[in-house]
Amino acid sequence: MVQIHPPRRRKVDTSIVSSLPSEIRMDSISSELVADLPPFLRLYKNGRVERLVGTDVVPPLTDPESGVQSKDVVVDQETAVSARLFLPKTTDPNQKLPLLVYFHGGGFCIETAFSPVYHNYLNSLAAEASVVAVSVDYRRAPEHPLPAAYGDSWTAVKWIASHSACGSSGEDEWLKTRVDFDRVFFGGDSAGANIAHHMAIRVGSEGLAGVNLVGIVLIHPYFGGKDPIGGERDDLNGKEFADKLWKVAFPSSSGSDDPLFNPGMDPKLSGLGCRKVIVFVAEKDLLRDRGWRYKEELEKSGWGGTAEVVEAAEENHVFHLFNPTCDNAVAMLKRVAAFLN
Repeated sequence: MVQIHPPRRRKVDTSIVSSLPSEIRMDSISSELVADLPPFLRLYKNGRVERLVGTDVVPPLTDPESGVQSKDVVVDQETAVSARLFLPKTTDPNQKLPLLVYFHGGGFCIETAFSPVYHNYLNSLAAEASVVAVSVDYRRAPEHPLPAAYGDSWTAVKWIASHSACGSSGEDEWLKTRVDFDRVFFGGDSAGANIAHHMAIRVGSEGLAGVNLVGIVLIHPYFGGKDPIGGERDDLNGKEFADKLWKVAFPSSSGSDDPLFNPGMDPKLSGLGCRKVIVFVAEKDLLRDRGWRYKEELEKSGWGGTAEVVEAAEENHVFHLFNPTCDNAVAMLKRVAAFLN
């Protein structure tokens, strides 16, 4: 595949190995493996990370079918946090459009904003919903353990807000001239949905001048908890993997009931900084019941907005990325587009 950026020379912190919880370490005498998490990655004793999937990238372009344009921008020079922007084709070049800030999935460890599946999905969504989209490329664990991805994502959110009427320091022409900052949404899938939720929590607690966060779109959100619920009881191996991945991504976490992983444990939940939430779940996804539980916890918290869950029958985790033309994926794309409008 085409490499759109020179390899990032982010320093690998070998201390991540020694900081990992003991229960996820492996005998490294012969293999030198510290954590083996197929099909995602392997982490070696010397700090080397071998990603097994999610390493391909595609360049920005103007899509010949939809007319959607895309480009890459650097958000923060110091951390190399960047983003891919998508601008749909419209009949009125002066029309202000809703904005979707999107956070990609991959267990906080794999994929990027430039991965083919995410480029294609955001391209399709920008065209279908007629929205400007910003796909955030945050630093990934385990080289950059959580909460780095949360901090990077908030940096990107603030950079985007700098283009609003209250900002004035932003220099990107698309964001300055084509975005209606009264109609802003956060979204993401899997780990990215987790990030989208926490960015909305931060908007609620800290505010975001010049931006009206209308709602969030959470697709198959990667949430957890110490005690298994629903279908997790029938797939304890899957539950163990989800918990182990969280510990690799966030070695200093308090565990599976960390409020960053289990929203029901967060005292700030009622302060979610938007009034509309839509959660997509898949019937065969291990994380299905966590999506339903999220809605229940949100409503129980006293949050004053409206939340809905949409379930896709007979589907598994992030099916829409890998089979985007199937009936359920097309229906979900249209449902997201309707939510954004």
